[in-house]
Amino acid sequence: MRVAIMQPYFLPYIGYFQLIAAVDKFVVYDNVKYTKKGWINRNRILQNGKDVVFTLPLKAGSDALNIVDRELAADFSREKLFNQVLEAYRRAPYFRQTIGMVEEVVMYGNANLFEFLKHSIVLTRRHLNLGTEIQCSSTIPIDHGLKSQEKVLAICEAVGATTYINPIGGTDLYSSEVFQSRNIELRFIESQPLNYAQFEHDFVPWLSIVDVMMFNSQQEVIAKVTGNYRFA
Repeated sequence: MRVAIMQPYFLPYIGYFQLIAAVDKFVVYDNVKYTKKGWINRNRILQNGKDVVFTLPLKAGSDALNIVDRELAADFSREKLFNQVLEAYRRAPYFRQTIGMVEEVVMYGNANLFEFLKHSIVLTRRHLNLGTEIQCSSTIPIDHGLKSQEKVLAICEAVGATTYINPIGGTDLYSSEVFQSRNIELRFIESQPLNYAQFEHDFVPWLSIVDVMMFNSQQEVIAKVTGNYRFA
């Protein structure tokens, strides 16, 4: 069984969903610390030909809190965020096929950060017709005090993984020899260059998956998610 393990991100770039498509089970970390200045609660869309960051504002909380213990800010306006996406893409060729999913993601009423993010991942997976199983890390019976490679290995062994797949950026984090000694194959996935028309502007790469969906048919998006990558 092929397994990947990642933090949850909000409407991330296509590579995140290529990783989901490449495995049988996708484990989402809920019981790890929330990290500032990452992509857990923010991403980028195209607005007036430029990349613009959009963010889920969070309720103030200790830096020691896990993702599952963080909450969205009480003054977070779902309507404002939805309207930002709507205005940015209302002229996009595949706006109608995409905006309903975006609305369902953004208007979700749960204020728990992890539940909000997981809901968005599950809905996007459904929109892309991916059958990959998604499981929360806290439900897996391991020593959750483990760190880094040892935690990944423990999760892989607990769920019966034969192959662990990680994004190409993590090549320095893991040892093929150590994984091999535990009878698990280690592979890395790398997204291939992607280009498509974005109105009349120069192409801005690696924006949120929403951008890909707005400018490509559902069939084209699925083909890019399930095939436009390579293994290292």
